[in-house]
Amino acid sequence: MTRPFSVVWETWNAYTPLERRNIAIYIAGIMMYKFGLEAFNGSVIALATNRYDEMDRKTHTSITFQRVGILTGLNQAFQCVGSILIAPLIKRYPTKNVLACAVLIFGLMSSLLLILDAATGGKFVPQGHPKHDFSYYGDYNTDSMIPIYCVCGVVYGMVELIRRVIPRDLVGGHVQKLRQMDSLVHIFYEVSGTAGAFCTALALIPHFGNNFSFIITPIFFAAASILWYFIQEAGVPKDTRALILESQPTYVKAVIGGFYLFFESVWTGAKIIFTHRKFIWLLPGYAVALYGHRYLENAIAPAIARRYMGNSAWSQIMVGGSNFGELLGALFVFFCSNLVHTPMPWLRIDALALLIVWYLPYWHPPKNDVGQAWIVAATFLPISFGWAAGDVSLAAYIQASLSRIESKTENVSALGAVMAFLYSAYIVTYAIASVTLGTYIDRVSDGNSEEIQGAIFNVAGVQFTVIFVMVMTSTFVPKGAFSLNPKMLSEEYLDTDLEDEDLEYVPGVQVKSKRSHESQEMVSRANSS
Repeated sequence: MTRPFSVVWETWNAYTPLERRNIAIYIAGIMMYKFGLEAFNGSVIALATNRYDEMDRKTHTSITFQRVGILTGLNQAFQCVGSILIAPLIKRYPTKNVLACAVLIFGLMSSLLLILDAATGGKFVPQGHPKHDFSYYGDYNTDSMIPIYCVCGVVYGMVELIRRVIPRDLVGGHVQKLRQMDSLVHIFYEVSGTAGAFCTALALIPHFGNNFSFIITPIFFAAASILWYFIQEAGVPKDTRALILESQPTYVKAVIGGFYLFFESVWTGAKIIFTHRKFIWLLPGYAVALYGHRYLENAIAPAIARRYMGNSAWSQIMVGGSNFGELLGALFVFFCSNLVHTPMPWLRIDALALLIVWYLPYWHPPKNDVGQAWIVAATFLPISFGWAAGDVSLAAYIQASLSRIESKTENVSALGAVMAFLYSAYIVTYAIASVTLGTYIDRVSDGNSEEIQGAIFNVAGVQFTVIFVMVMTSTFVPKGAFSLNPKMLSEEYLDTDLEDEDLEYVPGVQVKSKRSHESQEMVSRANSS
């Protein structure tokens, strides 16, 4: 029992007082953000599913999952735009200020759907109202949800990318600190996410209805924005920042030249990834794995909840189980950070866990039984456990690896560009697949009296088997990765001022140095230890 407490105490003492203060503020804000986000995303997807099903009954055309795919796919695509706009912003302004403003704008955008529903006659679900009667919804064209959700996607993309970048600004480029902070943040993030998902499915939607169940979202986002504003970054000295900004175009020009920024960000990130063996495996290991995780929660869970069980709100119970798996994954990384040195073992667990979905095509649960949703939640738990553990380790690996080449990139942050490229690759994949596969699910559902087991066979079983092969294969690409638990260069030497091309930072045991004889001896000692 004393071991977990000693790990927590050692971790806490590893940070300076300022770092501890910043981490505490950041965690409090991220919990507010995640709770509001779960209420928003879960409610909107359930709302869209119900509204399009009502449209289907009137038009006798099955388009529910195609339109939900368009809704979520375009939201993901516009996240790509938001993530790209962040790269030049965090080069010019303190990251915490950009994050606080982005979340505040997100809160304002999320309130647009509430205003639209109320303005067209929508109201809270009446007491004792029949479960499948949605006459209390506002009377507006359901397709109008799509542009609003797209605008939310722009700000969502900004927040999600900054969330992956800001830890380095709080604790520096020390890989051990980053890994422990990322796992600690992920733990609290998923505690809030699990609570938010279950609260949305079991309390908010039954009491307020899908149309108003995310009324808490703007409030929680505003609270997170205020908290994050009080973070004190070490940052770049004002004189240095002024010199940097003199050599760069103004942000107004950067926004006008959006295409230029897009290609510059993606090109910079792609060049870094595809010209280094230590980074190229991140494309399947990060982007494809993230796509599989998001498709599980945003596409498979709603389809199972609506067609298998007859209640779209129960998809949030499944998402809650997924979030709890992420919480356990982050906890394992936190307590095993000194035993598991690289993301490779976690990614392999993630890849293997994807095969669990093969039971879904052969499962025929009774409708309107909430216990069946809890069964799915339990099976989603190990899948998300592996993904979260890999995601935390990968985030620390990327942040530490790129901390030494920031000065080599102009106009965009190297870390921001790499994350923008990986995030954009995932978003483009999701945007295309969600619409295509959603149309396929509708076609199968329409031809089989809403029985979609045949579609789930392909979109879950076959697709996730392909993802399993890609992710598992990627874990053997880096040098020294064929061992069960590959070793990484000692963190003691990751904080030196060696240039990226001088000291190769890979999840293997081979390290090359082009510097002086003294540097070579130092690296040799690190390898021998």
